[in-house]
Amino acid sequence: MSQKEKVILAYSGGLDTSIIIPWLKENYDYEVIAMAADVGQGEELDPLNEKAIKTGASKIYIEDLNEVFVKDFVFPTIKAGAVYEGKYLLGTSFARPIIAKRMVEIAEKEGATAICHGATGKGNDQVRFELTVKALAPHLKIIAPWRIWDIKSREDAIEYAEARNIPIPVSKKDNYSMDRNLWHLSHEGSDLEDPWNEPQYDKLLKLMVSPEKAPDKPTYVEIDFEKGIPKKVNGVEYSPVELIAVLNKIGGENGVGIVDMVENRLVGMKSRGVYETPGGTILYAAHRELELLCLDRDTLHYKDLVSQRFAELVYFGQWYTPLREAISAFVDVTQENVTGTVRLKLYKGNCMPAGAKSDYSLYSEELSTFERDEVYNQKDAEGFINLFGLPMKVSALMKEQNKNK
Repeated sequence: MSQKEKVILAYSGGLDTSIIIPWLKENYDYEVIAMAADVGQGEELDPLNEKAIKTGASKIYIEDLNEVFVKDFVFPTIKAGAVYEGKYLLGTSFARPIIAKRMVEIAEKEGATAICHGATGKGNDQVRFELTVKALAPHLKIIAPWRIWDIKSREDAIEYAEARNIPIPVSKKDNYSMDRNLWHLSHEGSDLEDPWNEPQYDKLLKLMVSPEKAPDKPTYVEIDFEKGIPKKVNGVEYSPVELIAVLNKIGGENGVGIVDMVENRLVGMKSRGVYETPGGTILYAAHRELELLCLDRDTLHYKDLVSQRFAELVYFGQWYTPLREAISAFVDVTQENVTGTVRLKLYKGNCMPAGAKSDYSLYSEELSTFERDEVYNQKDAEGFINLFGLPMKVSALMKEQNKNK
């Protein structure tokens, strides 16, 4: 009797992935091995052991990826200052490649021939999962049920499950499509599909309060960085995972970190989402203030150009590419002196700078002062302006000479 081929399924225990297990067995006669990744979604994953086996999986891996997620994906993106379309802090985007990477590692361990995910054919996640597999294990077959099966709706999925006596996950149905990890919580669908509708924050927010409900007095927070990596909050050193959790709490209590945006998906359509990223918003703001203090003008301005491209690579699922790795190498060099302390003032959704200091600061009070100084000769500016403006002057003279021709 020949042994069945194996497939590794990205498994959450929800309705979609619960029915994918029997669907794979019926349509491919695969042995299905489930993999659930813990990236800080705040759910108890142990019950998935029993659920996956009862639904037809031969085994399940439950992987704690939190620390690797923060150290190898979140922190490099913070250092890069990458923000997609000026607003999105990439919470879902950089969680996908770490999950897919672990699936590939399990596939190699188990001798599997295929990878399967439950992402739809409309979104970005299908690209992120599959590009990671192509980059790390191009020999693996990729199966995306939502692009090929006859199931078209939640009702179809429920009927499919009931016909096969598959236990449907019992949970309170939320009106929004949500994705959560340690870094953020996203909301899409329902009333948010109309960009004219203001989000109903009282029923929407999970990680934080609305700015209106935040305290009436400001909260100050200090963050210490070493080479662009956050190490301490208010003088206390934390592990990477703990640090994010602490800042999520502080930011959430002050209504900091709400992003409401219409974004351009990679597949071509626009979508509207509301993101909660309290800790991330604080870290981005603090890191920027320290860079303004420690980076020279040319490096800072060029890095801003690179940051946008980095954000696109992450959003498009191109984490495992030579370009992303090369940009990260450049970023690491820029961060050599980004060490110091930043103080921020949090107040009713606002995250404002309230001080920064560093042994590597390029700010010189002697040079910048409006008071009398003996360091800077203001007469030097005249020659600089004459040379700097020479091309403009030559162009203007040419226009004057040809004005009456």
